[in-house]
Amino acid sequence: MATLLHIDSSVFPGEMSSSRSVADAFRRAWEEQHPEGVVIYRDLAADPVPHITADAHTGGFAAPSERTPEQSAAFAVRVRLIEELERADAILIGAPMYNYGIPSTLKAWLDNVILPGRTTGGTPSVQGAPVTVVASRGGSYAPGAPREGYEFVQNYLTAVLNGSLGLDPHFIVPEFTMAPRNPAMSELIPLFEASRERAFADAITRAKELAERLAA
Repeated sequence: MATLLHIDSSVFPGEMSSSRSVADAFRRAWEEQHPEGVVIYRDLAADPVPHITADAHTGGFAAPSERTPEQSAAFAVRVRLIEELERADAILIGAPMYNYGIPSTLKAWLDNVILPGRTTGGTPSVQGAPVTVVASRGGSYAPGAPREGYEFVQNYLTAVLNGSLGLDPHFIVPEFTMAPRNPAMSELIPLFEASRERAFADAITRAKELAERLAA
């Protein structure tokens, strides 16, 4: 029985959010392949996790018997999030670009689950698990685009998810999501529509491919 960890971080609900919409298409296709499977869902906009504090950080390096009550309480939150990640056979993350970077709520989740000696280090406890990231953005930051150098979502998440956690990332990138809302971008609506269509198709294909891989 496969387990999917699904993380959303868009501040916009439902179909107002491209990252949520595409991630939902992935999840529906996944659930069709795994009707008896488990989905662990976290909506970081509706229910944000705590940002890292000194107690949460230092509690990860202290022996249990030496932790203060404050360290124990803060570290327990991290352990719960880490255990959810470790239970997952596959991970799905909605990561919209806000001001060239990821939402602070997603950064807080990452800070909580990155723990040297457990999820990162010599042999990360989640090493090799496939993670699908829906990295939506209002414009285009693809190679050759005028703002290519401002792309700090895919670059950052590759470094963290693969470089630190040892996960196997795959990115789905719906672009030009602001085109239907910004009159100045109206001529880009066909590019938005084409990108959105590709993103939905990629999400469904990716979910089915992972289902087959995990069932093998």
